[in-house]
Amino acid sequence: MAELELGRHCGVADCRQLDFLPFVCDGCSGVFCLQHRSRDAHGCSEVNIKNNAVKPDQHKSYPCSYKDCNEKELLPVLCPYCEKHFCLRHRHQSDHECEKLDTPKPRMAATQQLVKHIIDSKKNEAKSKKRKGAKNSETAAKVALMKLKMHACGDKALPQAERIYFQVFLPKGNKEKSKPMFFCSKWSVGKVVDFAASIASLKNDNNKSTSQKLRLCHAVSGEALPFEHTLETWLSDKDCPLYNGGNIILEYLDNEVLFLEDTESYFS
Repeated sequence: MAELELGRHCGVADCRQLDFLPFVCDGCSGVFCLQHRSRDAHGCSEVNIKNNAVKPDQHKSYPCSYKDCNEKELLPVLCPYCEKHFCLRHRHQSDHECEKLDTPKPRMAATQQLVKHIIDSKKNEAKSKKRKGAKNSETAAKVALMKLKMHACGDKALPQAERIYFQVFLPKGNKEKSKPMFFCSKWSVGKVVDFAASIASLKNDNNKSTSQKLRLCHAVSGEALPFEHTLETWLSDKDCPLYNGGNIILEYLDNEVLFLEDTESYFS
């Protein structure tokens, strides 16, 4: 199945990072990632012209287009899909409820039925596992949450009410076995994977057409969580939810793999 080409690559030759919501320089009109969005960072060819042409008191700011948000940015943060300006917090499509956000297209009926059968089978297996021990139970997660809050890494700007804490178990072979982290409950799984990979310094080629992707997997069922789902969707799942303070697993999986086998081996 052909993959969608999303986002734009950073214009800095030594970077070329793919950013799903890149920054457009108002000097040279180039496209850059977060790290190289400033004119100095990407060596803007128009910086001298702009500095001479614009007086300090005429500096332009870019207000966020998201409803009820009053934030402004000194550089344009343009959504390449709806072409509106947003602040850093609302620059992702899911964060500003982008009118151009595509919903996943339904799969062929036979494939969809097979996937549902596999998922249901795994969830039933997960229910059995949970009955055998309280290791991943809600009570155990609440106890672990107290410790996680003291050591977890994450975006300190996130409101406390939106923070979700996990002990993130890293791919096998990684120097570190696990790392405590916190994320925003409203984030998509794809954004969580990108953020966690950055914190743990993991190779992340999810933006490329490779045979393997870095996936976020359920610690009990082993299910690879769909990138477009949000954390709060899984926190409220009735059959096999994620728990605030619980465990999740990051692992490299082939594109056709839907489940991570032998999740217990990550915790032993």
